[in-house]
Amino acid sequence: MTTKVFRITDISRAALEIEEAARIIRRGGTVAIPTETVYGLGANGLDGEAVRKIFEAKGRPQDNPLILHVADESWIERYCKDVPPETYELTKRFWPGPLTIILKRRSIVPDITTAGLPTVGMRCPDHPITNALIRAAGVPIAAPSANISGRPSTTSFEHVLKDMDGKIDAIIDGGDCAVGLESTIIDLTVKPPRLLRPGGVTLEQLKEVLGEVEVDKAVSSLLGNGEKPKAPGMKYRHYAPKAPVTVVCGSPEKSAQYILKQDLSDKGVLCFDEYAHLFDRERTLSFGSSTDLKAQAERLFDALRAFDELDVREIFAQCPTEEGLGLAIANRLKKAAGFRIVDLGRD
Repeated sequence: MTTKVFRITDISRAALEIEEAARIIRRGGTVAIPTETVYGLGANGLDGEAVRKIFEAKGRPQDNPLILHVADESWIERYCKDVPPETYELTKRFWPGPLTIILKRRSIVPDITTAGLPTVGMRCPDHPITNALIRAAGVPIAAPSANISGRPSTTSFEHVLKDMDGKIDAIIDGGDCAVGLESTIIDLTVKPPRLLRPGGVTLEQLKEVLGEVEVDKAVSSLLGNGEKPKAPGMKYRHYAPKAPVTVVCGSPEKSAQYILKQDLSDKGVLCFDEYAHLFDRERTLSFGSSTDLKAQAERLFDALRAFDELDVREIFAQCPTEEGLGLAIANRLKKAAGFRIVDLGRD
């Protein structure tokens, strides 16, 4: 398959490219799309055969449900039923943006999109290109991250091209992603609402709107073999470079000193900027200051992918605080490590 590339630098002059990409979606094809979180691998979420192509291109397990991306909140009741009022409190504050809301689905949404679940995740992305594409296509776009399943997510056009060239119909180059982590997922089909995946909308922000919010155990540990995931990223090892990762939790000073005491002769180190000078420059990558969670989120997946170009047999990674956006960063690191963690405590 030849993968067509749409390079869009000015949305106001991209009507022809958007319409061509929309035609690919409408006829059952696959298009990698830019969002503010990560690049997504999109197809018509109402077309079971089109959705099947997403799973095939990624090598994604079919019990891992997909998210429907819509143009705005007015699309919600087309595909969802029994929508609680809290939904619109959340959309008013956080849409368009990095928040996915789990709701009861209507029968128009095929089983393959939801992995057979009676629920579906809904999101309105905050990216002008993809929002225009959804409107032009006239259908919700199912779109998991545009990477080979299990690998670090794609936050740039170059990442997508490396993983998906020749496997999908088209890629839209919309520049680098601003957030760098997949969306927050909140389940409103249960009481109290449950955080299934942390992301750019923090737990603290959700509580400001919803009051009590439970945190699903999958945020901090893997689901068991018999457990069915209600949202993407809950069950399987994700975001992983080729070399195994060990996440070191604790204060930045403690985690840096712990890593320094290890045999690092063939190891890589992912650390905060201010500690990079302590380690071998050839095998050390930094991903932001220990106090700059936004930078860490933006740079995390790029750093994890970069380790694949280095000659390392293992990676030690410093873990940020789990407050605010740090909960999402820590979640992705721990998933990348398959929850192989050294916890030194914060005291």
